[in-house]
Amino acid sequence: MLISAVSEKLAPSLILVAYILMMIVIAIVCRKKSRSLNDFFLAGRGLGGWMTAFAYGTTYFSSVIFVGYAGKFGWTMGLGAVWIGIGNALIGALLAWKVLAKRTRLMTHNLGASTMPEFFATRYNDKGLKLFSAIIIFTFLIPYSASVYQGLGYLFEMVFGIDSIWCILIMAALTALYLFFGGYFATALSDFVQGIIMLIGVVVMVFLLLKAPEVNWGEGLSKLWTDGFGLVPATGGGLDSPLFNCIILVLLTSFGVWGLPQSVHKFYAVKSNKSITQAMVVSTVFCLVIGFGAYFTGSLGHLFFGELPEGGFDLIVPQMLQKALPSAVLGLIVVLVLSASMSTLASLSLSGASSVAVDAYKGFIKKDASDKQVNWMLRGFCLFFVVVSVLLAVFKITAIVTLMSLSWGVLAGCFIGPYVLGLYSKKVNKYGAYASMIACLVITFVLVIVFGVTEPKVNGLTFGNMISDGVKRAPLIGVICMAVSPIVTYVTSLIFKDKNLDGEQIIEQTKTSVLE
Repeated sequence: MLISAVSEKLAPSLILVAYILMMIVIAIVCRKKSRSLNDFFLAGRGLGGWMTAFAYGTTYFSSVIFVGYAGKFGWTMGLGAVWIGIGNALIGALLAWKVLAKRTRLMTHNLGASTMPEFFATRYNDKGLKLFSAIIIFTFLIPYSASVYQGLGYLFEMVFGIDSIWCILIMAALTALYLFFGGYFATALSDFVQGIIMLIGVVVMVFLLLKAPEVNWGEGLSKLWTDGFGLVPATGGGLDSPLFNCIILVLLTSFGVWGLPQSVHKFYAVKSNKSITQAMVVSTVFCLVIGFGAYFTGSLGHLFFGELPEGGFDLIVPQMLQKALPSAVLGLIVVLVLSASMSTLASLSLSGASSVAVDAYKGFIKKDASDKQVNWMLRGFCLFFVVVSVLLAVFKITAIVTLMSLSWGVLAGCFIGPYVLGLYSKKVNKYGAYASMIACLVITFVLVIVFGVTEPKVNGLTFGNMISDGVKRAPLIGVICMAVSPIVTYVTSLIFKDKNLDGEQIIEQTKTSVLE
């Protein structure tokens, strides 16, 4: 009995140690695969469909969906929250690959672009766009990365009893290790392994939760439906309506990835059209299992808790798993969340670092820098990105939390118009691209103030309360920006002509390549 109890208690730690050792092995094995800049950042543009699909899917989901989103929206929307996961699979994966992947791969290859800022600079024949978009990317990816570290630290502190600071440092060291030595190939290989862990973990997690006495299979689901937490979220409440927020979140999290540099990067590196078709199917299935499983788990919260747990929405899923799962399985689930986050962190680091090393350093500071110099610069800024994210996560700076809440919507809003229309339209130009980025930054700031002022106040109208209340509407602000971006891009391009841009030739060249 004693041995069994000790083994059960050690199981989560042993699973975690095994995972860490596996990531170290991947870093060592892949160290020779990233000698050139093209190899380090794009894996030589030669990744197959399965690895690319898992890289896309694991970058899509992080600890935020399991620890924060699933608990919060599962609690407020009930089973209706699963529509967010379904939307992610159908729009964020299937439709995104169908509409964007082939043209992105071919156009970036034809233009010699390896980053989103480089794509803007070459597609619109304006180097200023490279620097401007690079600044936006670095500014908003840093807080996003810091928030992932912070969320993981809290989870590990609860499960393993280790101070969150040490957890953050260990995770950062592990991410930096395989990213520095192996680059994108190591990231993609680790994503493949992490993706398998995530799939197994989600299936096991959902099965055991359904089996738990609190749920008891269909009995618990029927109770949720009877209590008003069925597949159709409740209406009423204006901007706080569960149905309205469900629609907003489907739009934000599904179309948002269409304009995020860390997601679009996967289209650059896939090796062929055949691989794209394969990746489209695999990533859709992956996103459906992970997205549906995560939000379905969160929707069971009302069966485990009579009222919201002390500590808020973020503790719903962790405390629910502690109640329902054996220690060994809980260890697997923790590694699942870690896997989801590590891949996201690696992609964020690569995208953030490339905005400095490739777009700013090579593009403006030292234009004649050699491939070797930029490669080492990129590795160095990957480490710098990790260090800055860790410091912000450890010190918990309020301004960073604010930027994190807005980061997804701001990035997607700024870039979705210039990027998507840039793939298809002959008429869009640099003026439209600049207008989209500037408009979305201004709209975000203005709407934060407007929502902050109009929100009912309990402690008076102070600047801090105003910003805090305004940021609560970040998902809606993000969707508004994403809707405005293509309109502003296209209309501004029609008003202000660019005689130095041969958009028709660029589109026709890509269109011919697609047909071939």
